[in-house]
Amino acid sequence: MSTAGLRRAARESVSGLPRAFWWLWTSTLINRLGAFVATFMALYLTAERGYSASYAGLVASLHGLGEVVSSLGAGVMADRLGRRPTLLIAQSSTAVSVAVLGFVQHPVAIAAVAFVVGMTSNASRPAVQAMMADIVRPEDRVRAFSLNYWAINLGFALSAAGAGFIAEYSYLAGFLGEAAMTLICAVVIFVKLPESRPERVEAKDTPVEPRISMGTVLRDGRFMSVVGLSFLIALIFMQGHVGLPLAMGADGFSSADFGLAVAVNGVLIVALQIPVTRFIEHRDPRRLLIISSVLAGYGFGLTAFAGSIAVYALTVCVWTLAEIVNAPTQTGLVVRLSPLHGRGRYQGMYTLSWSAAALVAPLLAGFVIDRFGAEWLWGMCAVLGTVAGLGYWLLMRGLPTQAVARDAVTASSNRVEQVA
Repeated sequence: MSTAGLRRAARESVSGLPRAFWWLWTSTLINRLGAFVATFMALYLTAERGYSASYAGLVASLHGLGEVVSSLGAGVMADRLGRRPTLLIAQSSTAVSVAVLGFVQHPVAIAAVAFVVGMTSNASRPAVQAMMADIVRPEDRVRAFSLNYWAINLGFALSAAGAGFIAEYSYLAGFLGEAAMTLICAVVIFVKLPESRPERVEAKDTPVEPRISMGTVLRDGRFMSVVGLSFLIALIFMQGHVGLPLAMGADGFSSADFGLAVAVNGVLIVALQIPVTRFIEHRDPRRLLIISSVLAGYGFGLTAFAGSIAVYALTVCVWTLAEIVNAPTQTGLVVRLSPLHGRGRYQGMYTLSWSAAALVAPLLAGFVIDRFGAEWLWGMCAVLGTVAGLGYWLLMRGLPTQAVARDAVTASSNRVEQVA
């Protein structure tokens, strides 16, 4: 493609989105520039503190348990209290708890604070996704979610390698750096982002929309099936932050080596997320979800054959391609299956699938690596990817090529005009 073509593609990818979206995008980028705990917690506990892989897995699971606890509660808060207040509470409390985590030393205290960090950091996710659905037109949502995911990984790509070297110097500096960046996010949200929660309008000539509760979400069979399959996919992708550092540490690689290898994930997403999204935006989501599930499973499965940083980086390339396709496709499907006034709860349930995976994946990785070796873990990833691909094929056989949005387009468009 020519330079002019690339410029035109870039303009088309970012044009037409409201100003509020870009401030939300900016806060996401700042937050990920300071990411440290989720990436380096396992190495911090094993290499710096001298704990076993099983203990590192236990602490990471408590972090995941905190995410599970907050997922549904934060979704309800986003619907009742509002997106903006939920984000402010979540970001400010995350900054405090991450800073505290850098200072505590007793194993029980580390585990307890890790639980709090998981709970506070995850509380912002349902609100971010619900706000994005509020302020972006339905036809632009896949592109918007892709751009937001691109910001996440742009920040990760810039921070991962640098954070690895920071960890070589001082893990405490990494914790305090993440706390500072998270606090900056809260300031951006407070100053620049208006509330976006749709107001419930009850007119005489308009049927009253039924109230949405968590029971409504649980009774939505198709959506809950998507949540279950998302859990399997999340179990696989979580190994990039849990199983991979443990396996590389067991092979004698340093935190800087791991940072360089996993930074490939962020670099590839930054380079390919936008052009790939333009390619898949109007394609059959059924095939995309099936292909990405299988590719993720076997991408991690190839890690069983890695013995050098180059080979580890090559396996990261494979499962990153799956991530690039899966992330906007699955998130877009979740939004389309969510009713207008229940987006917070639906996003909370979807977030729960990833939170539950964050709880289970570390325990699974630590147990399998300690008892059987890392090769068994990577084999299990291949099996899970195959099962998830089959599940998507069975679930979506009756789903139209483009799932019909259940929210009112006119209401969404009006909301965009109000916050743009």
